[in-house]
Amino acid sequence: MKETKTLNVQFVTQAAVIAAIYVVLTLLFAPFSYGEVQVRLSEALTILPVFTPAAVPGLFVGCLLSNILGGCIVPDIIFGSLATLTGAVFTYLLRNQSRFLAPLPPILANALIVPFVLRFGYQVPLPIPFMMLTVGIGEVISCGVLGMILYAALHRYKNLIFKPVS
Repeated sequence: MKETKTLNVQFVTQAAVIAAIYVVLTLLFAPFSYGEVQVRLSEALTILPVFTPAAVPGLFVGCLLSNILGGCIVPDIIFGSLATLTGAVFTYLLRNQSRFLAPLPPILANALIVPFVLRFGYQVPLPIPFMMLTVGIGEVISCGVLGMILYAALHRYKNLIFKPVS
């Protein structure tokens, strides 16, 4: 019983820290975090489900809070956050595959979902395929490049940082 309680506290703590870091990074770099051409540096954290399942709710809550605090409209708060959640879940599911597959789910989820929010929520007049490209490029920079740099840094110390409590 005590071990389960300790693991739950660790899980919630990791999720909360990840959410907090996501919010801080998003708001700190707000000029790049929102809009039809965005490079949300906090999306580099979407690599974390490879290391801990706590990253899945942490990323979702972090994105949700970032969108609320960033002044996004309701469809963006809902669907933008669900895009991050979808990417995090599939990254977690791919955790035992090639590390190079890990950034693909958040890149694809955001590139496919966010342009529809921009078009129909914010009335951005750009064509959806073009916004898929621009959002996708931003996600490749955040998840593909910065996320893989973060992966390389954390992989070396994963047993120390994300070690389950025994």
